[in-house]
Amino acid sequence: MFRSCKTVPFLVVVALLVSLAVPTMAAPKLVLKLGTIRAEDDPTTLAANRFAELVKSKSGGSIEVKVYPNSQLGGINDMFAGMKVGLVDMMYEGLSSYPWVKGAEDFNIIAVPFLWKSYDHMKKALATPTFQKLFENAAEKSGVRVIVANGEAEARQLTTKNRPVKTPADFKGLKIRIAESAMVRKAMQALGANPIVIPFSELYMALRQGVAEAQENGFLTIKNQSLYEVQKYLIPTYYIRDVKAWYIGDAKWKSLSAEQQKILREAAEEAGDYMTAMTRKQLDETLAFLKTKMTVVEPDLDAIRKVVTPAFEDEDGKMWPRGLLKFVRDLD
Repeated sequence: MFRSCKTVPFLVVVALLVSLAVPTMAAPKLVLKLGTIRAEDDPTTLAANRFAELVKSKSGGSIEVKVYPNSQLGGINDMFAGMKVGLVDMMYEGLSSYPWVKGAEDFNIIAVPFLWKSYDHMKKALATPTFQKLFENAAEKSGVRVIVANGEAEARQLTTKNRPVKTPADFKGLKIRIAESAMVRKAMQALGANPIVIPFSELYMALRQGVAEAQENGFLTIKNQSLYEVQKYLIPTYYIRDVKAWYIGDAKWKSLSAEQQKILREAAEEAGDYMTAMTRKQLDETLAFLKTKMTVVEPDLDAIRKVVTPAFEDEDGKMWPRGLLKFVRDLD
């Protein structure tokens, strides 16, 4: 009896020592695959890398984001499809791409020409309860969710060869090269211009030979493609704007804890701000260069909007919810 009493505390001590010797099983690390279609040095991919760093820091290493640039996970539609079935976790790309997914068509309004007065105007609209409800509805219908829309994308501008364009009347008869876009065609026709679809690879020669006398691309494209050599006037219209969006498969999002979701949201906001800062610096430097090569003409954007925006009123209730166009237009 005496010996058995001595044995009990001995066994307790042994059990305690064994429990201390066995390492506690750590929770498995969450690994997310995030894709971009951009090159490694593009601001979009650099922002995605910053996002990965922020997530690692905020989660104490429990969440790892692996970034795949250069369309390694496929094009935009491939990644949208992948997010629906769990083959791809996340993507960072323009919000204007969201309507490519069935169920997110309400966001066609993002690409309406001359609608957005500034990037801040767009951000303010997206933060309203009206748009937040659209985001939630699109996530439920499409299977792809936007965590955060943040990160200024390059806006599209106008250049011409012989004609300074300031007012709606100056567009009349203007032969302008456009990409294949029903919205852009509609906007240019509303202004009285003559839009011509020309492949991007043929753009420089088309402008040089007079097949088209004007074109619409961003500052970076104008510089990188040397379009300033065959165009005289630079008209900063900022007529199509976009914001980068952090996309995630909705099923993946719902599988995360509230704390994990909070970490991703915070990191997305901060990385988006980083993207905006990089983009603005790059565009400011590019515009300064173009000013040494071209004549800058400041357009009357308010007058142009008064002509263009009504042309899209017949799409209200078809391409986006009825009343949304007026809501955006009236937002200060």
